[in-house]
Amino acid sequence: MIFRGRNTPRWLIFFIDLVIVAISITSAYLIRFNFNVPVIEIESLAIIFPIILIVRSLSYLKSKIYAGIIRYTSSKDTERIFATLTFGSVVFAIFNVISYYLITGTFIIPFSIIIIEYLVTLVLMVFSRIFVKILYSEYINQDKEKTNVLIFGAGEAGIISKNSLDKDRSIKYKIVAFIDDDKKIAGKKMEQVPIVHASELDTILTNNEIDHLIVSIQNLPSKRLNEITEICLKYNVKVLTVPPVSKWINGELSFKQIKSVQIEDLLSRTEIKLEEKKTSQLLAGKTILITGAAGSIGSEIVRQVVKYNPKQVILVDQAESPLYEIEFEINQKRTGKNCEVIIGDIRSVDRMSNVFNTYKPDIVYHAAAYKHVPLMENNPSEAILTNVLGTKIIADLAVKHNVDRFVMVSTDKAVNPTNIMGASKRIAEIYIQSLNINTSTDFITTRFGNVLGSNGSVIPLFKKQIEKGGPITVTDPNITRYFMTITEACQLVLEAGTIGNGGEIYVFDMGKSVKIVDLAKKMIKLSGLELGKDIQIVFSGLRPGEKLYEELLNNKENTLPTQNNQIMVAQVKKYNFDEVKSKIETLIAQFNSQDNMAIVATMKELVPEFKSKNSIYEKLDKN
Repeated sequence: MIFRGRNTPRWLIFFIDLVIVAISITSAYLIRFNFNVPVIEIESLAIIFPIILIVRSLSYLKSKIYAGIIRYTSSKDTERIFATLTFGSVVFAIFNVISYYLITGTFIIPFSIIIIEYLVTLVLMVFSRIFVKILYSEYINQDKEKTNVLIFGAGEAGIISKNSLDKDRSIKYKIVAFIDDDKKIAGKKMEQVPIVHASELDTILTNNEIDHLIVSIQNLPSKRLNEITEICLKYNVKVLTVPPVSKWINGELSFKQIKSVQIEDLLSRTEIKLEEKKTSQLLAGKTILITGAAGSIGSEIVRQVVKYNPKQVILVDQAESPLYEIEFEINQKRTGKNCEVIIGDIRSVDRMSNVFNTYKPDIVYHAAAYKHVPLMENNPSEAILTNVLGTKIIADLAVKHNVDRFVMVSTDKAVNPTNIMGASKRIAEIYIQSLNINTSTDFITTRFGNVLGSNGSVIPLFKKQIEKGGPITVTDPNITRYFMTITEACQLVLEAGTIGNGGEIYVFDMGKSVKIVDLAKKMIKLSGLELGKDIQIVFSGLRPGEKLYEELLNNKENTLPTQNNQIMVAQVKKYNFDEVKSKIETLIAQFNSQDNMAIVATMKELVPEFKSKNSIYEKLDKN
């Protein structure tokens, strides 16, 4: 083929389209006069022929219907051809009316010729493009190996996905079937591709060599996505997902945007419905301070808070590079016009006093903390300095400057803690809870478990290990954890901060616990690898302070419901502020001694339920 491997020149397509018009005019006259055109009509044809050609060529140049790549012709291209030809024919009709009533009293072009030429041109132009598309697909591209694909979702998104596959030149895709949960459309065809009910997915995968299944449905519940993925993984079929429409390039889906399903997609849950009105009333027009703003949770709180038109958002963190990244991001999205980015350490009274004096925040979201269990187990004094002293400094300044609301981000590890990190966060909870009693500031605590994709979480670690070829390290074959997406966690933080009256500790419904070894196995399958052959799982043993099972946060015996069924209020012991303050000041003062045993002993006095596990501090519990 002459133009194989490159696109046909636009001028040639334009010329062919005009040839089609010439053929259509000739055909119109032959059909109109039953293949016996009178001499007088042939004479008038000498005038009509150039008029039609000129009008058609001008409309083609204006609409650029010749500029599309023919082999990728879509329904949109057909719509443009229809609109362009209709416009031209309307122009002919207007010429006729003007000629009849204002000039000669006759029609320049017989209306029958206008109609026939319009229909013949439309048919020939659409047919020629479809013919070239089929020719290219079936013959020019025949040397490429076919990739068999199923598309889950027989709707508009499914058609768009099919079109994006048709446009991909690197691989020849064969759409075997559309799969859909709707029984009403099962057995029908869409663009000559059969629609099959989802209950027959197993059968199709058994009887056909399918390479990919593309999930085209937007916002498919993760439970259903899990079910589909489980079936596909049995047959080593790769599952792909179509990104949200908002992420399509210039409103069009490219095949390169269709990505493999991620473990986060399978673990996420139904989107939370926030009390948008109440949250907006709380945040709009307010000055909001966010500590730990460069971290996984803090940065997502920033992204969500800026949507509610606050007066100003103050981002505080000591991590320079991550803070620069979130500043760059919000500026790129043009949501950072009211944001002030500050490098500062929450453990510095002078620095934080200056921040409060300068910006006078109305609301504080306190997300800054040390959170890595093994690191804090080896560095108790630093856990106290950041998680306890840092929280105390920010909380005391909030009271001093009459902050309306203080929302602290805590952790499920503060429940019956078995490690330094969890105990330090529980002490911070105790301080702000007791501080709430005698102040005008409403102190609210939020607790949740592991966050998908957060810094240091298990999923990014497993991904790195898989990329390197393994092995994947799991601490114990029986270890389980609760998971929540960053977005979901921060939505609940905002929600709890909105409904709280002060003094509450809110715990989030984390769903079902996940066995970490099963998580690792599924990630291996999603990567197209085989456990035991391509990659290994190695059990490394529990780390210092690590629990085998996390506490069940939504236990009805120790929580009370709220208006949001995903948020509960924890029933916890009340503390006397003066006693708590005295003990915490004693604990903080022990930092200078760097005596870890003494520090942890004091922590256990403050939190009697703190029982160390797999740690050198277990002997303090025995004593």
